[in-house]
This record gives sequence, structure tokens and C-alpha cells, in this order.
Amino acid sequence: MSDLCSLTASELLRLYRSKAVSPVEVAGAVLRRIEEINPRLNAFNFIAPDALAAAKESETRWQRGEPKGLLDGVPVSIKDMILARGWPTLRGSKTVDPKGPWNDDAPAVARLREAGAVLVGKTTTPEFSWKGVTDSPLTGITRNPWNPGKTPGGSSGGAAAALASGMGPLALGTDGGGSIRIPCSFTGLFGIKPSFGRVPMWPPSPFGTVAHTGPMARSVADAALMLDVISLADARDWLALPHEARDWRVGLEDGVRGLRVAYSADLGYAKVDPEVAALVRSAAQIFAELGAMVEEKHPGFENAEPIFRVHWFSGAAFMLKDFSAEKRKLMDPGLLEVAEQGSRITPAEIFEAQMKRAALGEHMNLFHRDYDLLVTPTLAIAAFDVGREFPEGQERWTDWTPFTYPFNLTQQPAASIPCGLTKAGLPVGLHIVGPRYGEALVLRAARAFESARPIALPDITKLKKAA
Repeated sequence: MSDLCSLTASELLRLYRSKAVSPVEVAGAVLRRIEEINPRLNAFNFIAPDALAAAKESETRWQRGEPKGLLDGVPVSIKDMILARGWPTLRGSKTVDPKGPWNDDAPAVARLREAGAVLVGKTTTPEFSWKGVTDSPLTGITRNPWNPGKTPGGSSGGAAAALASGMGPLALGTDGGGSIRIPCSFTGLFGIKPSFGRVPMWPPSPFGTVAHTGPMARSVADAALMLDVISLADARDWLALPHEARDWRVGLEDGVRGLRVAYSADLGYAKVDPEVAALVRSAAQIFAELGAMVEEKHPGFENAEPIFRVHWFSGAAFMLKDFSAEKRKLMDPGLLEVAEQGSRITPAEIFEAQMKRAALGEHMNLFHRDYDLLVTPTLAIAAFDVGREFPEGQERWTDWTPFTYPFNLTQQPAASIPCGLTKAGLPVGLHIVGPRYGEALVLRAARAFESARPIALPDITKLKKAA
């Protein structure tokens, strides 16, 4: 109660029910935190002018004992790749006209409104979410609350920086190659990329069927609660899964006893920072202590980066194909490089990558006949300096994210949960991968891990003073 901004969504809802706290108090606290901290971190690029009015409407509903939905009065941020009615969605780019029109909510945003959530604003993204860190020609550099000299990752980096510093308890992110899990690993949060199609998406991503929408939170229960809301049906997404009428919080406390868990330190080929590797190895053993049957086992596929590169780079080329030379001058040079490389990919190479992707998916389907879960590091490294796409000695963001993008290709649910801090005080993420459509299993395992290693937030006292 001493700091409303540190409470989870689940805690806030309990307080609303008991009338110990009102949505107006919470929205006011979050907006003040944004005013205090955002100038230092640059997590938000748009603040909702009607957030307090929405909170007042929620307060009235709670006073009547008639909450509108599962998230009534809970502040939620929206990544600035996702449409929100009446708000500019600029996608980190100077090439997008802020005038709009902005007449539509994306499916997940529509469901959040229907559930009574208080939408507080748009969070920063690299231009068109093309890379694994968050800086853009439009909004500049977004910083990590654990150390502002480090990146929060990306592409949902603004969402992660906001969550970790108390600028709201829930965030809506997207993940086309790790863009939820990367920033959750770098900033010590929980985030899950659901199975493809679990959360309806519209408009469709230019990166195709590797792109997902999902929840980011400071607790597993909060993410499950948010998934209850955003996974509801929307006819605009013709690739969406049939809606499954279930509460994703059911079974969260069932533990991992008896589950078969494969632990892979490096997928058999990745180079991992020794400090990260040690923390993840220790974390994997917690599952054994909780009763799971843990075996060190690589999933047995080759580096999927060439397959992913064809999908991602050709998607970038398609996205930019109609941009004029004048607009291209305004864009991130790295994105232009990737798009140019993508434009040279032939149709035959795209079809070959699609066949290899199918083989990878089949391989993982068979793997999960023997193992309920796969756990790995989320990333090969801890957060590095801001203003860079990759650390020294590497060439693209895919070089330091070898654990995330394979499971965009296979469309499996995958989550990152914090498992410790480096000697420099930077978070490290544990990656939990389940079989396709196995979100409940991933959430259950993550909750069991969280019960043994609770999620901690950074000390933002210095950020407040600096701001």
C-alpha cells in the first residue's frame, strides 16, 4: 500500500473489491510515476489524455459493485505497433503521418477496453519493431531501469522499461523473434509469447506468421489474467485459433512434480556468456527440487538463424517496398540494410525456408512427445550498452538472440522469467518453452519457478533523483 505503483494487477483488483484503494488513486500514482521517470527512461511516447477520466468511470463501477470486466481499473500500456482508437500509432517512424485517421482498435486493445482496463499510453519501439533493442529515429533511445546506460532490449523495450519502473502493472507487447521475451529478460520481468493465433492480431504483420501478441507483467498470475482477456475472439484475424473458453489462471498452482523437463544450456550450438550460463543452470535445477524430472538434453536441431533470416528479412523488404527515396532518408539505416538484403532473397529461397520451417516444427512436435517442457537461457548475454543493435564482435540482433526466434518459427508458447542477477546487477532470464497450444503448461511451470524465486523490481530511487 505504501507504493501503489509496485502492486501487481491482481493485488490492485483485490484492493478495488475491498474499496481500500480506488482506480483513480492508482491511475494518478501511475501518471505521476510516468511524469517522474519517463524523461529518464523514455518508455512512453504518448500519454492518454483521458486516462484519469477512464479511471473515474471505473471507480464509479466499483462503488456500485459492478465491475465491467476482469481488468476494470487496471492501468495497461500499449506498444506503439498496436492500433488504439483515437491515438497515433507511429511505430517508431518519422514516415508515419500522426494525423491518421486512427479509427480502429486492434483486437487485443478492443478486448482490454471491454474489460475496463485503463489504457495509459503508447510505449516506444524501434522503427517498425525490426530489431531486438529499442531506439528509433522518431523517439530516440529507451533505457533500462536497472541501469540507464544499458538497453532494455526490444522490440517491446518501452513496455518493459515502463513495467519494471512502476509505470503500470501490465503491458501489451508483440513478439516476432523474441520481442516480448528479450526485454523481459533484460529488465527482470515475466512475459509470454503465446502459441501463434492464441491472441488475435489485426492488421496482419508484414513479418507474417512469426509475429505474436502477448502479455508482459510483473507476475505470472497477472500475465495469465491478461491472457484471459486478450485471447478472446476477433473475426478480423482469419488465422486466429478458435477461442478456448477457459481461465488461464486455473491450474497455475499445480506445480511441476512429475513433469519431464529438458534443459539445454546452448541448444547445442549457441555461444553463451559464462555468467548467464551459470545462473540458468542453477535455475534449471530448481525444477528438479520442485519435483520435476530434469534431464540435460538438446532439442536436436541445427541453428535456425538462416531460416528465420529469410522470413524476417524478406518481410522487411515487403514492408518497405512502396516507400519513397525521401521517406527512406528518414529511416533507421539498419532497417534499410535488412530490407535491402531481403529484397535479394528469391522466391525459391523463400519456399525452401518455408519447408525447413515445417521440418523444424515437426521436429519439435516429436520432441515434446518425450518432454513436457524445454528450458534454456532466454538470451545469450545480459543487457549491453544503449544505442547499439548488438555488442562488439557481432553483426545483427539475431546473433545474440539464438534462443528466442526458433520458437517463433515453430509457433510454440515460450516465456521468459527472471532467474538471477549478474555481478553487475543486471537481470538474466530463464526461457520456458512448451508444446504448441501448451500455454497452460508454460504458465504453470513459470508460476512454480516464481514461487521459489519471486520477481524483484529495480531500485528506482536514483532514477527519480536524476529525472
